Amino acid sequence: MRTRRATPEDAAAIQAIYAHHVLHGLGTFEEVPPDTDEIAARMAAISADGLPWLVVDDGGTVAAFAYASQFRPRAAYRFTVEDSVYVAPDSVGKGCGRMALAALISACEALGKRRMAAVIGDSGNAASISLHRALGFEPAGVLHDMGFKHDRWVDVVLMERVLEPRPPSGE
Repeated sequence: MRTRRATPEDAAAIQAIYAHHVLHGLGTFEEVPPDTDEIAARMAAISADGLPWLVVDDGGTVAAFAYASQFRPRAAYRFTVEDSVYVAPDSVGKGCGRMALAALISACEALGKRRMAAVIGDSGNAASISLHRALGFEPAGVLHDMGFKHDRWVDVVLMERVLEPRPPSGE
């Protein structure tokens, strides 16, 4: 397995992974999976913002993906990003999520970012909360009953991590 930058050719695999989580999970509050064209547009927008969108490539198959987006649109938040990490159902438990998030943290540090926020759907999302905790995220709070999905109210768990900004290699 290796982590690499996502390419437009990865959009269909990313869409399939994300669609599974939209339909069966609470990690995202989207209720209708976006199609491949929408995923490609989202990837292009992240890239246009100069932020990383990464995949974990397991022998030519996308096993997980992670990307950073601006935390909020106002200029004062320009050094803070929000992470998103999703793992293919058949790759859960193989370390793909950890590999993707660790690479994303490093990429954001290389961009000079100072903080990373995790906005995790469902206070019962033990896998995501544990993954973030293992990579240095600290709890920042819980927003109770913020979304309604799969016939129930769902919390949002907030976590944060201090990044160690560094200049790109060669500087």
